[in-house]
Amino acid sequence: MNRREDQNRLSAQRRVVSLQTTNERGGAEYANVDLLETLAARGHEVVLMTNLPEIAAGTQLTVREIHLGPKLSRSSVARIVLLAPVILARLARALYVERPVGTLLLHFKKEQLLCSLLPSRLTGMIVWAEWGPLPPQMRRGPARWAYALAARRARSVMAISQGTARTVVEAGVPASRVELVPSVVDAEEVSFDAISRARLREQWGVDNSTLVVGCMSRFQRRKRNDVIIDALAHLDGDVLLVLAGEGDQEAELRARAAPYGERVRFAPNVRGHVQAFLSACDLLVFAPSPTEGEPRAIVLAQLVGVPVIATDPEGAEGLIAEGGGAIVSPSHDPTALAATIDVYRLDPESRLREGYTAREKVLKSHDTERTLESVERVFGLSREPAGSSSNGHAERNAAQAEPSERADTRAPGVRRVWRKPTGRSLRRSRTDRKRC
Repeated sequence: MNRREDQNRLSAQRRVVSLQTTNERGGAEYANVDLLETLAARGHEVVLMTNLPEIAAGTQLTVREIHLGPKLSRSSVARIVLLAPVILARLARALYVERPVGTLLLHFKKEQLLCSLLPSRLTGMIVWAEWGPLPPQMRRGPARWAYALAARRARSVMAISQGTARTVVEAGVPASRVELVPSVVDAEEVSFDAISRARLREQWGVDNSTLVVGCMSRFQRRKRNDVIIDALAHLDGDVLLVLAGEGDQEAELRARAAPYGERVRFAPNVRGHVQAFLSACDLLVFAPSPTEGEPRAIVLAQLVGVPVIATDPEGAEGLIAEGGGAIVSPSHDPTALAATIDVYRLDPESRLREGYTAREKVLKSHDTERTLESVERVFGLSREPAGSSSNGHAERNAAQAEPSERADTRAPGVRRVWRKPTGRSLRRSRTDRKRC
């Protein structure tokens, strides 16, 4: 009986329920799916509760569909207050079915606030994930008070970036309970793919003499993708812009791009073949929103070895190092962006060199094993899930001790090829490239 009780207790500790209802399929949503999928692969029991089960398509995650009404906003707050008893009852029923819950991971404000009112026998240990800086209205007045009060139920708040962590502390959460945890990315799965580069560029009707500028983004007004399109008016030469994504602003962006004809292409969401798309690009341009956390588009491009140009420092400043990309100044300025793109267009060797620099940096800052061990510690998960062995853990520790060797290892026959710049190129420096 004691053994069975111990097994049940350990099972509960390993069971993670992630509650994420949303009205869009964006970076935070996919980052959560990737995190859960990786935890499941390490032997932890994981359940995703969401109103958009399609975001987990192609994974082996257990998904429960749940609908909790509108997302919290200024326009919906009154309605949510009226519906709160109904939403709480729905949450309680859903969590009761999932018992025992070891860790309840909450991502957005409505769920964070409401779940603080549920008993711990339903929620287990609560952890919040903040994927970007808190909106200014959550850092002052009644909203700040409600956020800080609800946060008392959370054991920890995982912040995706230093800027995000600062806003959480400003909102009243003790710094000791805020954990900086970067996105989970697999460097072995995301790297340069020469075959995909040739295939996609042939489909796009370009060769290596054309500068292909990529953009992966949600097509929404808060993302300044209009700036990227407008930059073409100031660019001469053989340049192709490919925008990959989806969103309610797509029709408007297509109309804005129409005068440039074949110089602009639109592609659907590249989820599932990100490395192929990025490998076909020579540059990635990212136009951040005012509340950007850690843009996965930037991290993924850097893993492929593609230099990134950001049109504003928000979310990019901690990722784009000197000599490994550029941050445009003044912000969101089409003329300045075009001038920065043109510098890279005229210097192919700098693209190779800066892509290499960016990849080396992100391999160190986003070490997969170190990130996952941080998550497991925050979640209170055992480092030896069911089915794992002490030898396996020792091997993971050994791999973590030599991150650079692990990152550059490629099994025979793997298609992905790393493009290392020449020694002469590496000796060259561009100290004025970070802000152009």
